[in-house]
Formats: sequence, C-alpha cells, structure tokens
Amino acid sequence: MFNDIGALELVALVVLAVLVFGPEKLPKMIQDVTRTIRKIREFSESAKADIREELGPEFKDFEFEDLNPKTFIRKQLDNDDLGLKEIRNGFDLKKEMAEVTDAVHGREAESASSSSSTSSASGGTVDMTKKREQLEPAERPPFDADAT
Repeated sequence: MFNDIGALELVALVVLAVLVFGPEKLPKMIQDVTRTIRKIREFSESAKADIREELGPEFKDFEFEDLNPKTFIRKQLDNDDLGLKEIRNGFDLKKEMAEVTDAVHGREAESASSSSSTSSASGGTVDMTKKREQLEPAERPPFDADAT
C-alpha cells in the first residue's frame, strides 16, 4: 500500500503523529484506524461476493481485477484460443529488420549510382550521403533547385 515511503519519511510521520495526537491518545488512534481499515475491507469483500452471487454461475471465474484495461488486454493476449502465441513466435523481428536494412542499403547503392550519372548530365539531385568528388575544371557543379 505504501511502497514508496522511505524510513526517514516513516519516522517523520511517527514524530508528527506523536506531536499532533500526544503519546496518550496515539495507541487509541492507531486502533481506530486499523479497525476502520478492517471494516472497509470486509465491506468490499462482501460487496464483491454479492456481485458474484448475482451474476450467476457463468461468471464464477470473474475477477474484479480483470476490469482494469491493462489486466484485461494482458489476459486476452495470453489466451491460446486466439493463436497469438504462434504468430508471435513466427515473427522474427531481428530477421525482418536485417532484411529491411539490406533492402534499403541495396536501393541506396543503386540510386546513388543512377543519381550521380543523371545529376551531372541533367542537373538532377545530389546524393548527400556520398562523398563529393573533385570536379573537373570545365565541369559545372550540380544545381539543387530545392536548396535555393
């Protein structure tokens, strides 16, 4: 319930409780708080039991935690009836990414050679990934219409 409270914070709360309620009333206050928490838990458990009873036997496996969307989705994805485990096991992300990378690098190499020949002849786009070669003295640099 209070998983994120540290030791120093707990000591500060105890000191504060002693100062506010006093050492005489503090044990009575702790008993009252624990009794109230116990009654609230009993009330919620009886309410859950009443709801399960009213839903009938077809909902005997119903858990209130399943109403949480994350829990519901996780439970449905772990269900073997849908065949999602076979799909998940059949999908190799590393292999797919390697194929995509190879295809992209293959297209870049092809497009770089074709764009360098067309850029010098027709004034096309410049391949920015390729290192610039030295221009011959009579050759004009390629013109990039998007850069101006």
